[in-house]
Amino acid sequence: MTAAAQAAGEPPVLAGYCMGGTLAVAAAQRRPDLIRGLALLAAPWDFHAPEPERAIQAAQTLPLLEPALAFSHALPVDLLQSLFAMLDPWGVAEKYRGFARLPQDGARARLFVALEDWLNDGVPLAAEVARACLGEWYGENAPARGNWRIAGLPVDPSAITKPTFVAVPGRDRIVPPESARPLAGLIPGAVLHQPAAGHIGMAAGARAEASLWRPLLGWLRTFDRPT
Repeated sequence: MTAAAQAAGEPPVLAGYCMGGTLAVAAAQRRPDLIRGLALLAAPWDFHAPEPERAIQAAQTLPLLEPALAFSHALPVDLLQSLFAMLDPWGVAEKYRGFARLPQDGARARLFVALEDWLNDGVPLAAEVARACLGEWYGENAPARGNWRIAGLPVDPSAITKPTFVAVPGRDRIVPPESARPLAGLIPGAVLHQPAAGHIGMAAGARAEASLWRPLLGWLRTFDRPT
């Protein structure tokens, strides 16, 4: 955030998508001096809502991943993608069946391939972050229970004082609305935006501009830049 503020010449709006939003909550609380606003896009907070069994199942994969974490000090992208697929395995299968039914030289097929390239162009997740995400977030539901700590200090959304935009897509299967919506109530004065979209569609689908980006731009224009 320091580098971004220096490059822009003023504090930027910090935006986080999915688990990046969860991490952005901690960053915004710790260094409010470096930002002028916070945008949380499908950011999970209550990891046991609405199905704690699904979250606990994800946490139970951690011992199986430990050899890879110990060897490379990171969670490889392929394993990370497998974990995401586990959250909605039937949806993944249906997605590719839908693609097979498309004209393969058509615009929709090209968009599908471009989107899949983007989704799979990730970076390895640092081992300690992976352990915290699976063990503390999914296993213990530490953020929602007020037990998530970084360097011994609690992460508390209610301590955030900057203007905040919380986008909660209503058809999200990766981060269910019940998981992301609590942040809008915990952060004082937060604006809640609930597009009728899915986790990926909200950000990169054919209707993403109307469902997310224009409302976000409108919110950005509601508070003044620092003088």
